[in-house]
Amino acid sequence: MAEPQGAWPVWHDPAGKPLSCRDKIKVLNENLDEIKGMAQDALEDAILMGADEAQIRATLARLVDGLVNPYRDRMRKGQAS
Repeated sequence: MAEPQGAWPVWHDPAGKPLSCRDKIKVLNENLDEIKGMAQDALEDAILMGADEAQIRATLARLVDGLVNPYRDRMRKGQAS
């Protein structure tokens, strides 16, 4: 299930400059398409199994909030590309 064209944001680097590499933008958008599809499937499964919709939505939000950036120190030193 793909997002309609133009549905994802314009991607920026940490300094606020828009990303210009089409391959990077394509990968970012494809990753989000996949995540959205998986999250939609999980939501639908949970509802069909009788789970509370608000609870699964809150759980998915906590899952995203709990993601860890393993490159944080490297990014501060300006070593990312």
